Amino acid sequence: MRYQPYYWPEIQGRGEFVRLALEEGGADYVDVARQGRGVDAMMRMFEAGKRPPFAPPFLKAGKLMIAHSALILFYLAPKLKLVPRSEADRVWAHQLQLTITDFVKEIHDTHHPISNALYYEQQRAPAKRYTGEFWRRRVPKMMGYFERVLANSGGPFVFGRRLSYVDLSLFQIVEGLRYGFPKRMKRFEKKIPRVIALRDRVAKRPRIAAYLASERRIPFSQWGIWRYYKQLDT
Repeated sequence: MRYQPYYWPEIQGRGEFVRLALEEGGADYVDVARQGRGVDAMMRMFEAGKRPPFAPPFLKAGKLMIAHSALILFYLAPKLKLVPRSEADRVWAHQLQLTITDFVKEIHDTHHPISNALYYEQQRAPAKRYTGEFWRRRVPKMMGYFERVLANSGGPFVFGRRLSYVDLSLFQIVEGLRYGFPKRMKRFEKKIPRVIALRDRVAKRPRIAAYLASERRIPFSQWGIWRYYKQLDT
């Protein structure tokens, strides 16, 4: 099957979790919005049929239309061999991905704590305060949780010696935090050695390494979830 993921063509954002899985799984896919007039095609999908998606990312797989990163990955992972086969393992992976989804929202809110409709410059003081609390409380709690998950797994990945889509998503979390908060991450990484080692293993996987070196990997920028503001990285 040729998969058709839809997401904004200029940013990694939530769509990158899906792209990483498609790349590692060796899937045949077309990143629709990055094609000619692809954004127009994506916008039309919001009005298509009786069950339109609310927002990207969403995935067209045959006759299915699936929205939300975590649900897309729940659907794709068994087909791409990125999750063990048992129901218990698939549900556990989904639970972890939903926790990552919660964390992504908090990461985004470091620079937009009041409203997405306001520029960062209109909410600098709240962003500074939010970010301080985020790094004081939420990052240690969230990343410490995944550090414990890896310690309990019996191997270098969440499922022991077998890579899953959750590992790919944790790789992306580390990459995004390194971009947005290089100083803070440099100080914090010594507290999560297993998560950092996982990040390094994922980066060396042949398909992921090829993807990261290609034009298919959209660079980090000042749009979307992952942003760098000097005032917040202290």
